[in-house]
Amino acid sequence: MNDAPGFTGGGPQRDPTRAQETQAAPPPSGALAPFHYRNFRFQWPADLLTSWAFEMETLILGWYVLVETGSVLLLTLFAALQFLGTLIAPMFGVAGDRIGHRNLLCLMRATYTLLSATLVAVILIGWLSPLAIFIIAALAGAVRPSDIAVRSSLVAEIVPPNQLVSAMSISRTTSDSARLFGALAGASLFAALGLTPAYIIVACLYTLGFAFTLCVKRGPSRRYAPGALPASPRRSSAWHELKEGLVYVWNTPHLLAAMWVAFLVNLTAYPLTHGLLPYVARNVYHADQRWLGYLLAGFALGALTGSVALTFARRLFPLARLMIVCALVWYGMLLVFAHMPTALSGTLILILAGFSQSLSLVPLSVILLRTSDEALRGRVMGVRMLAIYGLPVGLLTAGALIERIGFYTTLMAYGLVGLTCIVAIAIYWRADIWPAHARANTV
Repeated sequence: MNDAPGFTGGGPQRDPTRAQETQAAPPPSGALAPFHYRNFRFQWPADLLTSWAFEMETLILGWYVLVETGSVLLLTLFAALQFLGTLIAPMFGVAGDRIGHRNLLCLMRATYTLLSATLVAVILIGWLSPLAIFIIAALAGAVRPSDIAVRSSLVAEIVPPNQLVSAMSISRTTSDSARLFGALAGASLFAALGLTPAYIIVACLYTLGFAFTLCVKRGPSRRYAPGALPASPRRSSAWHELKEGLVYVWNTPHLLAAMWVAFLVNLTAYPLTHGLLPYVARNVYHADQRWLGYLLAGFALGALTGSVALTFARRLFPLARLMIVCALVWYGMLLVFAHMPTALSGTLILILAGFSQSLSLVPLSVILLRTSDEALRGRVMGVRMLAIYGLPVGLLTAGALIERIGFYTTLMAYGLVGLTCIVAIAIYWRADIWPAHARANTV
């Protein structure tokens, strides 16, 4: 299906490394088949190291902000600043389509490395303050939200379409394992060594992630088949290309439904695990940063288990149905979490929430990548990242509500709104995402 004006499905050329390897020998099948490709073998550890740095940095600096200010509103502001770039995320998709996703990812990770080195310098000279952290978070937040979309688009260039579910599930383990082991490592290092040594380790992880990304070979320049571009002799502007991506998503029902699911879970589900857990650990369960690490690790353990399970059972369930059903389960677990009296019981529920989260969002990403025109893939994933704008809005709203009506009532309201809206999406786009023969279920 190709609804974008001016495109006839030609698309850019594939990664020559993948083509050469495919010609040299038939690619292996199985869950680990994506590691057959050299670029994937370098991208995976690069994504892993960067994801570990993200999670450790968020935990260490979030705890510092909460302890120094004692304000849940400022804590949610810190978390929201890290997603400031969601407003310009579609332009990263346009840039990826223009200069190549590998080149763009290198530039982004060079930025993380520079900013982390700057914060290390601020800490060493004794100028650390919540304000300094907010400034660094805002600068990093202009780039960081687009990292997952760009890395996903690069994975789609590296592996063939029939291995994309496995590749995306394996790629997802980088962020899931980071939330598991990175959270535990960050909490343990912070408690044992203090902020300065712990954050220096974060900066080192960013540097290594950048180095591994540089090892991914560059693909060919973007060239399109005859008729794939508009007939205009001048290259279209970035804004025009962005508009094409938005129009393409708007006119493709199953893509639009997936985008609304992505926006909704960022608005009402992710705030708990992407910003509010320091408040839960300290003010609800009256625990220290080690239990904060356990709560984060519980959600990540479930998510990692879900990603691994989907890698081995990728053909058992229609993907769009799995996306909807597991989103409903995810919200159900959040409603149960609101009633958990101890940090241990809360951690157990977060494991189940994380498991259902992976089984919802990995299929969502695969649907976007597999059913989009290849020439528009970066822009589609850029629009996907625009949906993350729901997260800072949800975080700031939750912070204000918690101070007024309490944590329990806020979480219950978020869970009930999420459940209702997921059901509404499933009903409205039923013909496009539920039947087994629907395009979204045949990838």
